[in-house]
Amino acid sequence: MATTTNPETVATDTLVVQLDALSQLTRTEAQIARVRVAQARTDAVRRELRENAANADRRAARIAAQLRRLDAVPDVVSPALGRVLALVKATVDQVQSIDEALLGDLTLEHQLLDRARYVRVLAERAGLPEVRELADDLVTAHSATVDWLTTVLAEEALGGPSALVPTPLQRVAGGVVQAFTFPTRIAVRGAKRAVNTVYLRGEQVHGAVEEFAGTVVKIGSGTREVASTGRNAMLQRAERVADREGADATADALHETRAELGVLKAAELPIKRYEEMTAQESIAALRKLSDPDELNAMIRFEESHKNRSGVISAAQTRYAAVAKNSAGI
Repeated sequence: MATTTNPETVATDTLVVQLDALSQLTRTEAQIARVRVAQARTDAVRRELRENAANADRRAARIAAQLRRLDAVPDVVSPALGRVLALVKATVDQVQSIDEALLGDLTLEHQLLDRARYVRVLAERAGLPEVRELADDLVTAHSATVDWLTTVLAEEALGGPSALVPTPLQRVAGGVVQAFTFPTRIAVRGAKRAVNTVYLRGEQVHGAVEEFAGTVVKIGSGTREVASTGRNAMLQRAERVADREGADATADALHETRAELGVLKAAELPIKRYEEMTAQESIAALRKLSDPDELNAMIRFEESHKNRSGVISAAQTRYAAVAKNSAGI
């Protein structure tokens, strides 16, 4: 006589496997959030990451409680394994650019989100409303984190300051192709474009443009070795000469470099009389900006001058909103 398998039993068995996987991944998520705290650009982001880690711990505890209710074997491996996996990921992150590290975080969150959705269906089939409720909460939490990480990556793509900053090793790892060598990258690109333009037009200023292109490369790649005052003066002078010689692309590239370094003059800022504004006035003015380059310039200027944490946080929040819109979130 053939035996039949209860579909609800099959669903419950599969559910236990998925909850085990969620337990392990959630503990890894919590550890990674703690690693990212040290990379937060502002106090607000730092608090958010600490809260995310604490929330992940609570989610892991809820998952463990559901496993116990399902008479699953107590999991003594996941907590330690989660820490190990987080340590491995943090180590690997150090030889990646920060956008690659963040893409890894996003992959983890998508896996958590997809498994939570699967658990929701399994719980429904097995007739377990408490597990269904847990799955709903997990889907909500991971959807929010996916959106946040997508926004941070959009900030990176726009070339401005993102919510997370690279570690020293990540600066090296991403140095050639990532936004952290933005002064060199944008200046070289602009200078080459300008050189090509003047050659094609047969103008006679290409010698001056090439000279300044070489100067910019030297400044961009050796910024830490050059006294900032001399560097800033040289960049400003180079921009004036390039502008006078009609090398508009090079002048623009030099201007963007100065904005990225936070060394624009107050009169060059997109917000007029900014240096005279109080913190509240500055925040109100920053919230009216919608151009990512302008916001980037203001954030860099604020960081290099008054460095008011509340103003920087407000500007970063506005920048995140612009990036989020660009990402279609």
